Amino acid sequence: MLLEYYGFSEPPFSITPDPRFVFLGERHRDALAHLHYGITQGGGGGFVQLTGEVGTGKTTLCRLLLEQLPETVRVALVLNPLLSPVELLETIAEELRLDLTGVRGSLKGLYDRLNAFLIDAYAQGLRVVVIIDEAQNLSKEALEQVRLLTNLETPTQKLLQMVLLGQPELRTLLERPELRQLAQRITARYHLTPLDAEETEAYLRHRVAVAGATRFPFTRLAVKRLHQHSGGVPRLINVIAERALLAGYARDEQPVGERLVDLAAREVLARPLSRLPRPSMPVVVGALLALAILAFALRPKQPATPPTPSLA
Repeated sequence: MLLEYYGFSEPPFSITPDPRFVFLGERHRDALAHLHYGITQGGGGGFVQLTGEVGTGKTTLCRLLLEQLPETVRVALVLNPLLSPVELLETIAEELRLDLTGVRGSLKGLYDRLNAFLIDAYAQGLRVVVIIDEAQNLSKEALEQVRLLTNLETPTQKLLQMVLLGQPELRTLLERPELRQLAQRITARYHLTPLDAEETEAYLRHRVAVAGATRFPFTRLAVKRLHQHSGGVPRLINVIAERALLAGYARDEQPVGERLVDLAAREVLARPLSRLPRPSMPVVVGALLALAILAFALRPKQPATPPTPSLA
């Protein structure tokens, strides 16, 4: 009923990464183009680091990248970084469909098996890429193992390209002195920023159009509020917009205005929409003292009591 009310053929603000609904901001397009070039035509392997806050579109960008890669690229996608060095090598090898008979649990055996595969792939003109999502959760030992993998090379070219996707904590992690050897091998760094106000409106209109609606369901002030409450983070835009549409349907309000967006944001974000700074205790005591002094100064004066006449 809600879809029919707004004229949608499908939900416009689902948080599942449907490629048809993808809208890329300027920074996203730039990062995608450079990633694609670095993997398919770039030179020497090593590391590419892609960071961004939660919900800014790193995973979506990764899916788009995978769809655009030519058949000459072999990809190992690691989605769970909470692995020991051995488990990490096993996961990469499994993603590349290697036969691990006799080498499971052995760092040297796994390393040698991967090295043989990479040399063979190079001879066939193939490129091999390892993409690790949520890389900020990799242990120091696992990161060191990742670095050692990039030692595999021919006299003229690295055999493996590593792409690390992560939250901003990944940048902090790689600044640690003990990981400086890995940090020095990062050939490109990209940080995804949230959408600006204009991109947020374009994002909303794009998703509404893909969902089949011919009429935009938000007022201009509602769009402005959506950007303010979400900070331009696509995932938050989706959940707030979806809740606001539900509220509009329940109240028979179309288009949805800023009041319902405020209400939706309060429910979704589970916090007050605006927080005033809480005064400290000395400020409170000082204010009460000032009020007391003011009240004393302004109190009405009592008439003087006449002297009692003497009977003497």
